[in-house]
Amino acid sequence: MHPVKLVFKGAHLYITTHTQSGHTRRNVKCHCHQIFHLLLSRMQISKKEELRARLAELLLQHSAPQQTQGIVGDDKEKMKRRVSRRGSSDGLVSQAAAPKVPKAAPQEEGGEEQADAPEGAVHGGPASVRSPAVGSQEDARFATLKVAWEKAGFRLRPLEGHSDIVTCVLAVDNLVVSGSRDTTIKVWHVPTATEQRNLGGHSRGVTSLSSPPPEYCRRLARLLSLGERERFVLSGSEDCCVKVWALSTGSCVKSIYTFNPVSALTFISEGDGHIVTGSDGGKVEVWSWDSMECCQSVKAHQDRVTSLQCQGPLLFSGSADGAISVWQTLHSDPAPLKQLHHWSSSVTGCEPQNGSAFSRLALSPRGDKVFLANGKASLKILDWRTGSVSRLANHSSVAGVTDCVSQTAGILIASCFDLATGESSLNLFSLPQCKYLVSLTCPESPRSLCFTAWLTASGDHRWVTGGRVLTVWEQLPSKKKQSGDVTVRRDSRLDVPPVESDGDTDEEESDDYSEEDYMSQYASETGGEPSSSWLRCALQ
Repeated sequence: MHPVKLVFKGAHLYITTHTQSGHTRRNVKCHCHQIFHLLLSRMQISKKEELRARLAELLLQHSAPQQTQGIVGDDKEKMKRRVSRRGSSDGLVSQAAAPKVPKAAPQEEGGEEQADAPEGAVHGGPASVRSPAVGSQEDARFATLKVAWEKAGFRLRPLEGHSDIVTCVLAVDNLVVSGSRDTTIKVWHVPTATEQRNLGGHSRGVTSLSSPPPEYCRRLARLLSLGERERFVLSGSEDCCVKVWALSTGSCVKSIYTFNPVSALTFISEGDGHIVTGSDGGKVEVWSWDSMECCQSVKAHQDRVTSLQCQGPLLFSGSADGAISVWQTLHSDPAPLKQLHHWSSSVTGCEPQNGSAFSRLALSPRGDKVFLANGKASLKILDWRTGSVSRLANHSSVAGVTDCVSQTAGILIASCFDLATGESSLNLFSLPQCKYLVSLTCPESPRSLCFTAWLTASGDHRWVTGGRVLTVWEQLPSKKKQSGDVTVRRDSRLDVPPVESDGDTDEEESDDYSEEDYMSQYASETGGEPSSSWLRCALQ
């Protein structure tokens, strides 16, 4: 090595080398900014190589074999050697620094969560690597959300008009539509708590409601020569009819006779659109939105279909016997539904208690998970792809029952009723972690059998529960407590993460006070009979 001499003069760098005899061999004059750009470029190239190496290493470690395309056998070993060479070339360290995670703003009350989709949701992609920074960020977001809900205030307002139990509720724009065992459907203007229309036409109790998206409403409105902004509501009843109602006039514009009592109803907003009904006998039937004719009928369940829920191109059906079916929507096929999975009650753990006739399975899908409520003290979480089940505590007592479960704005809401004390509440959990937030209770609130939720234009929560009473839960813009307002409290016994469940082995039944006791008590109060006919309408 020949000695090198570096001399800075102003904005220039002079590089001089000398031979052993002392003669100058090279004298290079460079601008300092050139040297700086050369070094910066070299660093950027090195950083890119480092990141590429780290990414390839992570893919090898965390990707499932079937999701790693083009890496099989010896090719995979070649990729590892290539990663090793890249990591050691140009003086790079083999361990790359942890990737930077952008700082998320604290979540506002009622707002949607950042990165709200669960891992592997819908498309079943590989689970993302959770770094410590992401975990701490999620914990901070949850803490902010919990504090906001602990300070939240709600006020209840009754919507009076039904003469029997409200079995289903639906939010459409600024309106709420409710169906009742009294055979009527009522349309309410929620801000003023006034009844706008009374839709009478069913001869037996109304069990279910649904509303097509606006684009499908516009298509039917053009066909019927109605206004472009017309909204329609679908209703299913024990009288074996599905009716289509125009909200502006309150008139029934279409009616379908299904030959079976309708126990569940939904609308598939894929392709041309279809109405899907579930029946007492376990049938799932599909009806064309254009022709109102039946295009598919499947004996999907052994017992009454109690819940139908859509998630994009997927349809989920739940039965009173605790079984779940997952369906894919086929646009161009004459039979629009293709069954993907069927999980029996031995998998879901949602078997009826002690052979009780008073059984109902409510469900709410989210990505590759389905939240299940079947009248027990806990919620079940089913991974519908694998059949694995976990249990989420929704009540601190075995005398508690869960009738309905729903999601809104990144919040999971589950009803809870204590059969022993008669206390009714709504439990809130953050999504997707399923961490317990708060419980909302009101001394005068009865058992909630159905539920709908939405956000107002100002971002406040507005919910409606149905049962013996139809009630609006209005979030207060400021904390102005009055007597009778909702109490926000936390039950530390619910501060537990979901646990794996081995079928229906949960200790969720009370020897002292059962569902039949409650039904008998209610029948004596109202003069009715606690029959399965009551359940088909009252618990839908």
